[in-house]
Amino acid sequence: MKYFRALFSGILVWTAVSLSFYILGIIPLIRESFFWQSVITAICIVFFAIGAAKFYYLKNYKINGLQLGIIMSLTALFLDVIITVPFVEIPNGRSYQSFFTSPILWILAFVNAFSVFIWKKYQK
Repeated sequence: MKYFRALFSGILVWTAVSLSFYILGIIPLIRESFFWQSVITAICIVFFAIGAAKFYYLKNYKINGLQLGIIMSLTALFLDVIITVPFVEIPNGRSYQSFFTSPILWILAFVNAFSVFIWKKYQK
């Protein structure tokens, strides 16, 4: 089913982004700076999004790139609601509000959707 594949692409992106923040959080010089972790992850998310989109389009589905990017971003946000915030953020003293009001989260979601849109638009 094409919707399951789109959701799975979002799961791939969420996993890659989560692992990126985890790995960057243990690197000595970067671990102290959320700004640099975010910048590096924002650059990497372009490649994560394109990789997940390539996975989706292996089956030659015809969904618009922007729609796929939005589905992927919404899937990742849903996983943040049920996994990231309760198991990572809250134990570290943060809340749903602090997580979902962070501009970094919305920048990453936008970059993800826009990357898929642009890649698909120029993929001919």
